[in-house]
Formats: sequence, C-alpha cells, structure tokens
Amino acid sequence: MRIKNPIQYAFAASLFCASIACNNGKSGKTSGDTTQTVAAKAVPGSPIKYDSSKRYIFLTWDDSPQPPGTVNCKLVFQSEGIKATFFSVGFNQVGPFKKRLIDSIRNEYPEFLLANHSFSHGFQDKYSKFYSPSMTDSALGDFLRNERELKIPVKIIRLPGNNTWASNGNIQGQKSNTPIVKKLDSMGYKIIGWDLEWGQQARMKAPKESVDEMIKKINQRFEDGNTNQQNAIVILSHDRLFEKPQYVDSLRRFIQILKEDKRNVFETIDHYPSVQQK
Repeated sequence: MRIKNPIQYAFAASLFCASIACNNGKSGKTSGDTTQTVAAKAVPGSPIKYDSSKRYIFLTWDDSPQPPGTVNCKLVFQSEGIKATFFSVGFNQVGPFKKRLIDSIRNEYPEFLLANHSFSHGFQDKYSKFYSPSMTDSALGDFLRNERELKIPVKIIRLPGNNTWASNGNIQGQKSNTPIVKKLDSMGYKIIGWDLEWGQQARMKAPKESVDEMIKKINQRFEDGNTNQQNAIVILSHDRLFEKPQYVDSLRRFIQILKEDKRNVFETIDHYPSVQQK
C-alpha cells in the first residue's frame, strides 16, 4: 500500500523502527532445536524502586490523538530515548489513522503509557455541567467508556480542565470535593494533576513559554521542593502545540537540556509515587 500523507509516512516509519528496536534487528525465529529466550514484556503499573539522588520527570501530554502533534511528539520522545504519558480522549479518535495512533501508544509501553482523559473531554469542555453533582453518573460513564473503547491498561485519570490529585482517599487540589472525584477514588482510580504546565499561546497552537523559561521553572520547583511529591515533577502540555517544525525543535531542545543533568530521570505516570502506593 502506498502512503501519500507525510504524517502517515512518519508514523509508519516510527512503527517500523520501533519493531526493529524491540527485536534488536533479529527476526525472533528459532533454528533447529535451539529455543530462543524471549524477555518478558513490561506490564503497565509494575512498580519501580526510587533513587533519592535523582529527580523524576513525568512528561504528560493531553488530548491525543491530535496529529500531526501527537506523531511529532512521539518521534521526538523516541529519538531522544525518553518516556512519556499520553492522556487520551476517545472523542478525538476518529478514523483508522487516529485509531492506529492510539494503538501505537498503548503497544509501545514501557516507553509510552496510555492513560484516561475522559471520552468527551468533560462533555466537550462544559466543565460546570461535567462536575456538577447531578451529572456524577454520566461523568463516571464517560471515563469508563473511554477506558473501554481505547483499551486503557491502567486506572489512571486526569480530569479535563481540573488540577486535582487523588489516591487512596487522599484528595487535594481544584474542585477536590466534587462527587465524581470521590467516586473515582473509591473505585481505586488514581487521579493525576500537574505541577507545571507548558502552556498554550492565546488563539495559537504554539507553546507559551520558551524552552529556557521552562527549564528555569523546573529547576526552581525542584530546588524549592515545590512539587506535589518530593523529587518528582509532573509536567502538563498538549500534543497540538507541537505541530509546526519550529515547535518540534523546541521540544527536542527542551528534552536535550534536561538530559544533560544526570539527576533527571524520565518516567511514565504509572511510576509516580502516589500511583505506586497500594
């Protein structure tokens, strides 16, 4: 099949490269009576051991699938060898290409983690309605539908338009007393907010802060201990901000500068401290 769309071409190339990397360039076939040992595939949610001398960075990108931004972000993360989490919206998964894009995120763990950002993005941004007590059952159904249709492998949620954290009855943040938050927490879901946002310019699909501004803010948060969990920072941004080449370059430079500090470790959000707590 000939691929004419350049976005689809880049996406297909990334899938091919990922498959080669997983097999280390080998076909995985056996020869004669020799049995090849295959390493066990990492399972989302498996705990890690923390190193207190490190600074853990959780890149969490919202609203996928939003090509070409989602594709661009994935390619940058892959080429730089770092981990990231995509909080995805089922309402955005329209057509076979976007479905394959979501499938690729889900299937490329442990580099990428697919997490839940509701099916409708809060009834299509109608937050006052979405979080009202009378709509609790409908909002819950929206999250469960997203989990089911996207085959999300973890019980990790980011509330649309709402910076709330919840884990094992410990609830804090914006609108933390709303019934849907308490309901999700009682069902064992972990709700993830954010420490720092790489925001969007008004009326533009472009990052608001420069790379240098973001690096400075991250270092300051770590130095001040001003994060939700010690030695861990959750950074929020959106796939759509990185559609144009100049902003893709900014994302790459952002990651490369962070990688220069050997204290920094990139992880997926299933390894966030409050998520790992049982």
